[in-house]
Amino acid sequence: MAATNISSMYTSVFILDGVPDLESSHLLISIPLFIMFITSVLGNLLLLLLIMMEPRLHSPMYYFLYALFLTDLIVSNSIGFKTFCILWLNQKEIPFISCYIQMFFIHCFSSVESGVLMAMAFDRYMAICSPLHYASTLTNALIVKIVFGLVIRSTVIVIPCSWMASRLPYCQSHHIPHTYCDHMAVVHLACTDITINSAYGLTAVVLVIMFDMSSIALSYVFILRAVLRLSTKKAKSKAFGTCTSHICIIVIVYTLGLFTFVTYRIGHIAPYIHVIMANLYLLIPPTLNPIIYGVKTKEIRTAALNLFTLTAL
Repeated sequence: MAATNISSMYTSVFILDGVPDLESSHLLISIPLFIMFITSVLGNLLLLLLIMMEPRLHSPMYYFLYALFLTDLIVSNSIGFKTFCILWLNQKEIPFISCYIQMFFIHCFSSVESGVLMAMAFDRYMAICSPLHYASTLTNALIVKIVFGLVIRSTVIVIPCSWMASRLPYCQSHHIPHTYCDHMAVVHLACTDITINSAYGLTAVVLVIMFDMSSIALSYVFILRAVLRLSTKKAKSKAFGTCTSHICIIVIVYTLGLFTFVTYRIGHIAPYIHVIMANLYLLIPPTLNPIIYGVKTKEIRTAALNLFTLTAL
């Protein structure tokens, strides 16, 4: 039986149905999703290019931003091509193995994004609370180790999800009521008990989010305490200004993420609302990150202006 299941992974397919109950509106739904997707791809590519080309952006803060933009690019592209094939061309089939690979990339790099946001909170803590040790502590070698460690952490956590899902028997419907291979959307199709899969997925999400959010919250407690000790209102405003972009992205990412993860298990909402929100969770942060940081960060605005000026000449 196990051998049969393993071989079927490579010969069979899942059917991604798109947005449940709104199949007739797929074209209309695709318009805002496509705008966000193109904006995220172009915006993140532009800022990756700026950070690589501009020497003034070669500092710890921008290296973490580089990791964030690269992660967002991977996440948005993990769903983009297949989603629009479904919504535009009605090409709904996806091979079993491709489905599990997509599942891995989506959940792995969503976890990486959470970790990068945590690392950026540590960066802000060092910059505000210990500025004299900032450059000597956050060396290039340490930043590489932090980012590499976050990728390893996410890989180790997510691989069991994809592997356990691939071992389940799908002997009934292969129709996934979604636009991409979300872990819980796939395992709900199995004709066996999925308690272990559901419990592991929920535990992994809760542990990652609790650890990252607790670390972020602790960093900002120390940041707030340090800022309130500053003597002038201008100094306080400048210190808070360096954190506002980060706080905005944190609120967006964790609000959408928690809604998406929890509603599969304890929520009772219409399936089409869940699918739309799940797509927004993967597209809104990659769309807004380049815009928010591009607008709020003077150095990035200057680098972009210089690039466009050179291009025009």
